[in-house]
Amino acid sequence: MNRFIIAVTAALLAAGPGLTAVTEADLANDTASTGDVLTNGMGRHLQRHSPLDTLNKENVDNLVPAWAFSLGGEKQRGQETQPIIHDGVMYITGSYSRLYAIDAKTGEELWQYDARLPEGILPCCDVVNRGAAIFGDNVYFGTLDARIVALNKDTGDVVWNKKIADYKAGYSYTAAPLIVDGLIITGNSGGEFGIVGEVQARDAETGELVWTRPVIEGHMGTLNGEESTMTGTLNATWPGDMWKTGGGATWLGGSYDAETDTLVFGTGNPAPWNSHLRDAGTPTEGNKGDNLYAASRLGIDPATGEIKWHFQTTPREGWDYDGVNEVVAYNDREGNKRYATADRNGYFYVLDRETGDFISATPFVKDISWASGIDENGRPIFVEENRPGDPTEAADGKKGEVVFASPSFLGGKNWMPMAHSPKTGLFYVPSNEWGMDIWNEPITYKKGAAYLGSGFTIKPNYEDHIGSLKAIDPDTGELKWEFKNDAPLWAGVMTTAGGLVFTGTPEGKFIAFDDETGEELWSFQTGSGIVGQPVTWEQDGEQFVTVISGWGGAVPLWGGEVAKKVNYLNQGGTLWTFRLPEQLASR
Repeated sequence: MNRFIIAVTAALLAAGPGLTAVTEADLANDTASTGDVLTNGMGRHLQRHSPLDTLNKENVDNLVPAWAFSLGGEKQRGQETQPIIHDGVMYITGSYSRLYAIDAKTGEELWQYDARLPEGILPCCDVVNRGAAIFGDNVYFGTLDARIVALNKDTGDVVWNKKIADYKAGYSYTAAPLIVDGLIITGNSGGEFGIVGEVQARDAETGELVWTRPVIEGHMGTLNGEESTMTGTLNATWPGDMWKTGGGATWLGGSYDAETDTLVFGTGNPAPWNSHLRDAGTPTEGNKGDNLYAASRLGIDPATGEIKWHFQTTPREGWDYDGVNEVVAYNDREGNKRYATADRNGYFYVLDRETGDFISATPFVKDISWASGIDENGRPIFVEENRPGDPTEAADGKKGEVVFASPSFLGGKNWMPMAHSPKTGLFYVPSNEWGMDIWNEPITYKKGAAYLGSGFTIKPNYEDHIGSLKAIDPDTGELKWEFKNDAPLWAGVMTTAGGLVFTGTPEGKFIAFDDETGEELWSFQTGSGIVGQPVTWEQDGEQFVTVISGWGGAVPLWGGEVAKKVNYLNQGGTLWTFRLPEQLASR
């Protein structure tokens, strides 16, 4: 028997990469396991930190290209994927709902899957996809027609294909799925179409639904095919029937805090943008007009889908300040369990990991106009005159008072993930300094049509920069260093134990910074704007770094005056992998 096992093992190894099943233990150990990258965020806590230090401040200038892979075709729109790496195979997603398996050592394509997208899909913010998930013998990703697909990781054959929601009603899906205890957990996209945000959990092996949790009050959750509990309390914070098309898309996916056994999902803007239509009260009447649970962070029980806690970053939201930005679990310098999140509204929040309670909030961008601060309970102190005006008070009833609001609706920080370094204790936050003229308009819901009730024009706040990578101390809110960039920053960030911070720019530069000083230590021109998410791993005794290059995303589509500023940038679709040669690692 032992000889048989040895023979079979040898045959599997000889057959090539990608034959070992991924377990829950593998996912839980992702950060510490440096030979692969198995989860979005390089760990389900989303710290995006690698313990590898072979590549460091002293030798990063020896980092050289190992191979490049072109996504090909005419589908070179925004490329926002984070690679997954397992058993020598790299899995990436591409625009228009494509998935590739690539030999991580050579860059050779092993297989490709293209989703058959129907006519009439309604992606609001480019045809992007932010990555895959892996578990067992399958690799999973979502599609622009709001489906979740399981593929055999070794062959690319379809195992199952399930519908998340109706794309004809405005739903889509762009986030990387999350896998916990054999469940594949997804959100949804489509907040600009009057959809209802929801989190779903399926059996990863079969694709069958286990539970659903709508995130707008009044909607009923399900568990094992039966109704479970209502989200919130009907009409507590929503007027009339507005909750039925209330928005709150969970479009960025979530994180998992293993120590508290909690899923943490952010929720998007309430629908429509025109906050006067959703106002169930006045600012002096408590939370009557807050429109829960839009623009919030939710702690969810992964087994049942029940909401354990919530924290709303922007109640009575009226500027498209989605609350979806990633929530990162970490321990502060005193060992306290904390969450950190840099919100689209311009504030950096710290929450308690056991309860979701508010700890602190600090502005991380300048010139915030919609609020004068955050009170001791974590609620914003609104500057009401900087809320877009009510069109019903206008002489013609067609356009409310125009206000200048900062940050713009694309946020002090948008989807692009920040990173944490346990080494420095800092967070490295990709941010943008911009504002907007914004006004409200009358709107009524129509299935599959845009449901905004607002108009807007984005403008840079400063002549010398828009993008700003900031090193922030979460304990104090202090800004330790800042890298300014002419164009908006739209790429993810990664830290390493070697003292490096990696990110990219729309101008195509892939950059490594000193994590303590912000000094630029190395860069490489990739040929197109970087809006992807870097990763690092080791193979055959060498450390590798990968990032995808391909300009696109929301900025060229929605950026107003900012879009004109960067309209010279070229689209692309190239996956770049770099290596530190073993013989140069000691230099």
